[in-house]
Parts: sequence; C-alpha cells; structure tokens
Amino acid sequence: MCGFVGFFVPSTQSSVDIPLILNQMISDLAHRGPDDEGLWLDLKAGIGLGHRRLAILDISPTGHQPMTTSDGHFAIAYNGEVYNFAELRQELEKKGHAFRGTSDTEVILASINEWGIIKAVKRFTGMYAFAIFDVEEHKLILVRDRLGIKPLYYGWASDGTFLFGSELKAMRNWPGFNNSLDIDALTLFLRHNYIPAPFSIYQGIYKLPPGSILSIDQKGVLNREVKLENYWSVSEVFAHGALDPWVGSTDEAIEALEELLTKSVRYRLVSDVPLGAFLSGGIDSSTVVALMQKVSTTPVHTFSIGFTNPEYNEAPHAKRVAAYLGTKHTEFYVTPEDALAVVPELPRIWDEPFADSSQIPTYLLSRLAREHVTVVLSGDGGDELFCGYPRYFLTRRLWKLRKKIPYPLRVCWLSILDLIPEEVLENSLRRTRGLFRWLGAQKHPGKLIPRLKELLRANRFEEFYGWANSHILPEKGFISGKDRLAPEFFNTYFPADDLWAIMSLLDLKTYLPEDLLTKTDRASMAIGLEARVPLLDHKVVSLAARFPSGLKVRNGKGKWILRQILYRHVPKELVDRKKMGFGIPISEWIRGPLQEWAEDLLNDASTKGKGYLKMETVHRLWREHKNGKYNHQYILWNILTFLAWQEHWQ
Repeated sequence: MCGFVGFFVPSTQSSVDIPLILNQMISDLAHRGPDDEGLWLDLKAGIGLGHRRLAILDISPTGHQPMTTSDGHFAIAYNGEVYNFAELRQELEKKGHAFRGTSDTEVILASINEWGIIKAVKRFTGMYAFAIFDVEEHKLILVRDRLGIKPLYYGWASDGTFLFGSELKAMRNWPGFNNSLDIDALTLFLRHNYIPAPFSIYQGIYKLPPGSILSIDQKGVLNREVKLENYWSVSEVFAHGALDPWVGSTDEAIEALEELLTKSVRYRLVSDVPLGAFLSGGIDSSTVVALMQKVSTTPVHTFSIGFTNPEYNEAPHAKRVAAYLGTKHTEFYVTPEDALAVVPELPRIWDEPFADSSQIPTYLLSRLAREHVTVVLSGDGGDELFCGYPRYFLTRRLWKLRKKIPYPLRVCWLSILDLIPEEVLENSLRRTRGLFRWLGAQKHPGKLIPRLKELLRANRFEEFYGWANSHILPEKGFISGKDRLAPEFFNTYFPADDLWAIMSLLDLKTYLPEDLLTKTDRASMAIGLEARVPLLDHKVVSLAARFPSGLKVRNGKGKWILRQILYRHVPKELVDRKKMGFGIPISEWIRGPLQEWAEDLLNDASTKGKGYLKMETVHRLWREHKNGKYNHQYILWNILTFLAWQEHWQ
C-alpha cells in the first residue's frame, strides 16, 4: 500500500525546480508510505511521477517505485495490491518475461506489456490505483480498481497543469494550484456526508470512477480532454446476475459462497509483514475472522474498540467471538477525550469534507492495530452485497405505501403541506412519532415535512431511496441558489423489479466507495496501515449478484446466506443480535465535550464572513439541537466538519 502523485504538462520551464516541487508533493503522502520514496521524471515529455511506499510485498529495494520496464517502455506509480500476481507471474514467465524481484508491481508492468492495458486489468484481482506512462506514445494512463477501494484524483490546476494522485493534499502543493471550491460538490456533501464521484471539493479536480481507465496525451492536457472507459461495471454485473440467476440448491449456494470467500481471504493473507483483522463481533467481520482462522496455522491477531455508552459498545460481542475462535485479541475503550484529540486532525486526514462520524473510531481502531501489525482485513461490503442494512427494510415498506397513493392525491397533499402552518402539522403528526423518530425527529415531527415532500415527489424507486437515505435539509437549503440539488448519481438501470437488488446496487455505486471505503482508506493509511476487504473480491460481488433475494433476506433479517456460513464456525447466540452502527454518540458529544469546538467554528465562520453557508439557518439549527428540542446531529456534523476543513485548507 502506498501513495503517489504526479503532473503532466506539454513542456516544462527551466526556471521551475521540478524535482523540488515533486518532492514537496510526495512529502504530504509520507503517512501512506513511510518506508521509501522515489521520483521519475521525463522533462522532455512533461511528465513526473512521485511515490511513497509502504512495503508489504518484496520489501527489498527491488520493489522500489516509480518502477520502469526493462526496455523503458512504461513507468508506473502504484498504490494497492494485485492478489493473483503469483499466478500471473508464472504465466508471464512461460511467455519469456524475466523478473528482477518478487513484487506485484513488476507483474502489473509485464502484464500490460504482454496483453495491453484493458486485457491486463481485467485479469487483476485486487485493490489498486495506478498511473502508468507510455514513454513511446507520450500517453498517461490512470486506472482505479473495480469497487473503488483505492482513491485516485485527477484534473487541471489553475495554471492548466494536469495533476493526479492518491490524495488532494499532495496535488495542492503544485505551485499553480489555486482551484476554487465547487459549490455543487459542497451541496452534495451536505446532503450525503460525502462528495460522490466524479466530483471533488475543487473545481476542475475529479475522482476517477471505480472500474475506470483514463488516458490522456499532451493534446488532451492542452484541450482539457480525457478518454474515459469502463473495464468493469457493478451495474452490468447486477444486470447479468438478474438475467442469469443462481439455479442451484440453497446448500449448493452456501457451499459456493464459502469456497469463494475462503479463497478471497487466503489471497489477502499473503504478506511479508505482520497481519491481523478488525473485529466488531458482527456478521461481516466475524465471518472474515472465522475464515482467516480456518486457513491460518497460528492465532489471528484481532482488534476492536469499545465505548462506555452501551448503545454504541460492540467490544463485549467482539471479545466473545474472539475467545471462541481463539484469536489473539486486543481492545481499546474510547473516551470523549480520545475523540477530542482526533477531531483537530480530521481535516488533515480527510483532505476534502467528509462527515461520517465513525471516522473517529475507525481512525482510533486503525491506530491501535498499527501498534501490532501492518496489514488488517476488514468486513466492509457485507451489508451492501447481502442486504444487511435495516434501512433497506424500512425504505421498501415506505415505497410500497407510497405506491398506493394515487398521483392526483399526492399532488393535492403536496399543495396542502405547502399551506398548513408548522404548529398545525405538529399536532396532526403526533400519532406517527415513531416513524418520524427514525427520520431524525425527537419532539417536533412537523419539522420533517421537507422530507415528506421529497418522498411524495419521487416517481422512481431509485430517487425515492436517494432522498430517504440522505440528510434532511431546511426547505430553502444552506447555500444560496443551491436549495434543491437532486441526487442524480442515484439514477441507475436494473432489468428487474427487485427492490433489494436495486438498493444493494445503489449502495455499491455510491455509499460504499464514497463513504465506507473512503473512511477506511484514509483512517488506516493516515498511520501507514493497509486495510484489505475480502468480501469485495469482484468474483464474490458477481456471485452475490446472481443470488435471489430469498438467499439474502429471510424472516425479516438480511445477510441470511452469510449467516449460514458464519454459523458453521461460531455459535448463533454469539453473533445473532441487533445491528449496531460503528459510530460515536455525536449528538451528546457536540452538546458536551465538543461544544466549545463547535461554537468556535460557528462563530468564526459568522464573524469572518468567509462562509458559503446561510449562517442564520445554521445557528438556528445549532440552538435547536443544543437545547434538546430537535436532533440535528447528522447535518450539524456535516456543517462542522466542512467549517473545520475550510479553516484548515482555505
């Protein structure tokens, strides 16, 4: 696991000290690669690659990057792991390729030399992002893995230079970088916790979508034109799964999935450095650890964190699972003081606005693990692949209820809701308080009318799901002129009327890469820890897409088939429990130990007048939350993390 950054310009000026600048750029990626660093420059071609290395495979100097082919045709800077590199290497050796070391980086280069970029990446199993320069063609190619596990940004600095890299902070060091904030991206962030691809917080800078290849030459740099193509699409995988569903028995499905998951776990145990696993005691992480222990000859080292608040504390569950499986278990209990110490670091770690509050315990868990190992396996992906989120059940019920309402009646209701005073709505909605409490209300369900209007307006289930599982914003929004930016990135096509599959697909395209995987990557790499996700092997995704919903959802619970595999290794009573989110009591903390931090940010944004937000609206929400009248914890955390980011970077 590593980090890289680079530039591509048609020509360079002799007055610019390119090596010095590139060194400054990679210095901001030292956390991703504390073991080694390197530069590769072709000033005549206007290209530069910088790399920081976290040595996992072939920790000798032969794994140094950037790396070139022996004939000088290609140069590469690479972040990630190709797990099937040993098989590919054997095949390439039979074709006459010779290797200097044992790294997967050499195999990537040889594969591209042998088969070309498209055919090569389709054969890779792993998580990766890389930049490869074709010296003969003067063409730059950027590649990101199928599910978006590893990050890759690209775009144009204010001076017209094409930049690319693992994190924005490194790209900012380019002297011509003075890009403005993207208001559309900020609007989407306030709605969803994260900035979805292809947006970034800066105008002109983008995220390379998962499963994509970008190519650009010198003419493209001048004209701001890139060629983008998909070599893998989760939408196509799910469409194929619907057209070619699983036809075997249930027992055969369980066997097939366990065999594939075991192979995926075994792949991800290949390492030349110490390795362990995150363990929450839930279905996903427990399955991963159980399969790790199944194929391991020594106790797996597992890690968990806990909270004194039992509503958030999974540590006792993890400890019992660890004891049963016989792992070497380490746990750490988080205090508000621990969180306070991390909060000032959030803008540096997530160098564009990011507001999943579980970022704090994820970072603390990563820091704990890094004291003992360099690589961990994580259970990310199980909820999306096997319908594990409680919101799937509620959203499905609400949609079926919504479909029963005739269109003319919906239009009539929307008109009435626009006219009725808030106090009247408060009284009329008291009997539905349970539903509104799920949507975020504590004492004033009438304040959720904006959400009801969104749900009533939605004509397609994808749009309905996008609104139902996003933050509730005031009706006039927080940003002038951007009151109602629709979640267009939730639009998708699925050739079957299977709501479970549609929700899974939408989350695999949006929430998983942009929230969960971004959170895990930045939290772990902030302290030089590599996190691997065996449930997201692309072959596992393809198999899960073929399974009918009956193999995923039974008796009002998701992840049925995954549970059957886990029950073979761990007693049901140890893992069958209500799902807990991996978060912190943010509502209490921003009223308590984080209140001073929050108010300093809010007051600073108001007095300096540098904000993009309608601060009068923000302060009203803050007063309502602080007084306990309404639970605005999620949107307030978005706002506070944005203001903290703005204070740090602008």
